Amino acid sequence: MNDNPALAAALIVFIGATAQWFSWWLKLPAILLLLVAGLAIGPGLHLFSPDEMFGDLLFPFVSLGVAVILFEGSLTLRFSEIRGHGQIVTRLVTLGAGVTIIVAALGAWALGLLSFEVAFLFGALVSVTGPTVIIPILRSVGLTRNAANVLRWEGVIIDPLGALAAVVIFQFVAVDTADPGNFILIAEIFAAGVALGAGAGYAFGWLLRRHVMPDYLHNVIALALVLAVFVGANEIAHESGLLAVTIMGIFLANMRDVDVEDILDFKESLTILLTSILFVVLAARLPTDAFTANWTMVAALMGIILFIARPLSVLVSTVGTSMPWRERAILSWIAPRGIVAAAVSGLFAIQLNRAGVDGAQTLVALTFTVIVTTVLLQSLTARPLARLLGVADPEPRGLLIVGGNPVAHAIANSLKKLDFDVILSDTSWDETRKARMGGLRTYFGNIVSDDADRRLDLVGIGQLLALSRRAPLNTLACLRYAREFGSGSVFRIRLADQAENVAAIEGRLLFKEDTTLEALEDRLADGWQIKMTKLTEEYGFQKMLEQQGGEGIPLYAISRDNIVYPFAEDRTFKAGPGWQVANLVKPADDAATPEATAAERAKSHLQKETPPKLPD
Repeated sequence: MNDNPALAAALIVFIGATAQWFSWWLKLPAILLLLVAGLAIGPGLHLFSPDEMFGDLLFPFVSLGVAVILFEGSLTLRFSEIRGHGQIVTRLVTLGAGVTIIVAALGAWALGLLSFEVAFLFGALVSVTGPTVIIPILRSVGLTRNAANVLRWEGVIIDPLGALAAVVIFQFVAVDTADPGNFILIAEIFAAGVALGAGAGYAFGWLLRRHVMPDYLHNVIALALVLAVFVGANEIAHESGLLAVTIMGIFLANMRDVDVEDILDFKESLTILLTSILFVVLAARLPTDAFTANWTMVAALMGIILFIARPLSVLVSTVGTSMPWRERAILSWIAPRGIVAAAVSGLFAIQLNRAGVDGAQTLVALTFTVIVTTVLLQSLTARPLARLLGVADPEPRGLLIVGGNPVAHAIANSLKKLDFDVILSDTSWDETRKARMGGLRTYFGNIVSDDADRRLDLVGIGQLLALSRRAPLNTLACLRYAREFGSGSVFRIRLADQAENVAAIEGRLLFKEDTTLEALEDRLADGWQIKMTKLTEEYGFQKMLEQQGGEGIPLYAISRDNIVYPFAEDRTFKAGPGWQVANLVKPADDAATPEATAAERAKSHLQKETPPKLPD
């Protein structure tokens, strides 16, 4: 591979994309397979040497790639989210992160693995979890909602905060602080990074707010500006580029009336490509002896991080709160390290080598060891531990409903009244707002977008009902979430103009053969309502249908163990005694007309007001 740069570049992209695909298939964090692939073709089989292949171009390539990754991560940091997700999350990303940094740094220094300054840089790197590694574990574990939400939002918020902490600490490590004159240099680095980053973020946000650029250029100009700010900051003050792009992203994310979702989607797609390439390249640079040297000390450091740093961080963050000890225990165990730690450590290693700082390669090897150890160990043990502690949700009972039409609203509200967790998603803001005002959990946007993957909280959700008026959206939603929930747990509704010869993977067809979304909407407009009927030994399912005269439409059933079973064309369950059935039924005959209803009310009123006749 080293003799053919074009072949090597193509294979790296192919290996990275394949690793991403297999990680999705196996429901494992992608970072794990990417690192394994890089180690295999690099120090394992000696097929690829990045330094020989790229030479002097390696550092600029890695630097620009990490700059884009940090900018994308910082775009997700909204200060309102730190304040809006509870005291425990706020403490975990501030006090808890500080405890992790200090304990991990002191451990690496006391064991003689790193110098004091580099050890604190290592501590900052391993304080970051990140959503790309925590969400796959949460979905496979099925924790209780409280614990899962704390872990999820910790990962989302700590990602850019940890990166910022690592960048700040790096400035002190890269510059010799023993020389008092160098403190002026550090001040220049911070001044240049903050000023240029904030200025560029404000300027770009100003342009977006006033719509002076066409929409199709937003992403391209954003990417060009990130690269320009990174390079420009480094030219003004050496090593200030990473700080500048991080500040730029944070500033842009927190500006009012600036929509960065499209930019974030584009950057996330670009980040997937860059991380696929970077992690393979960075892992391939590591020498084999970086992992085998001082393995007893490395094992001791892993023990300190797993059994001292994280539990102490959780203890400090939850003291004085009402969180049960069982949930605190599971929080103390689940903290896999992710993308920021790997990407930034690889770049810092190159920079520290250039600056003549000892321990650069050891820093990367230790960081990668923490990543692999935490991801593997916690992925394998989190579910059994959660069951042992009693904090695992036995079965996800909630439903994700796609569509904001009256049928979707009616079904969602009927399920909510029965205390089921329901999320309603639609691309119409008015319909989404109406559902939220009705007390439903909502997601505004495209349910199959990258933003949905990033922000949609699916903890406790186990089924999909695709009830949108758009057949392609229903199909895509079923395809996307069949992997998430299982092909037997995704359902779609018929539309009047939709062909029936569709593949089974596109979702199980809901309700009766002749029941379409339009037909249900017409019935709801005519005053039909969803009524719950409880089945008994004497009053079974068939008798219920007979009493309805064949006009009622069974929508879903609830079993005795409180699980929702939507009625589908290929129904695989049998509703029996103790079950409840939700039917869409027409109003009673005596309430068919307003006149009849008014007459009945008047008759009832007279009966109440007329005193009984006394006997003679």
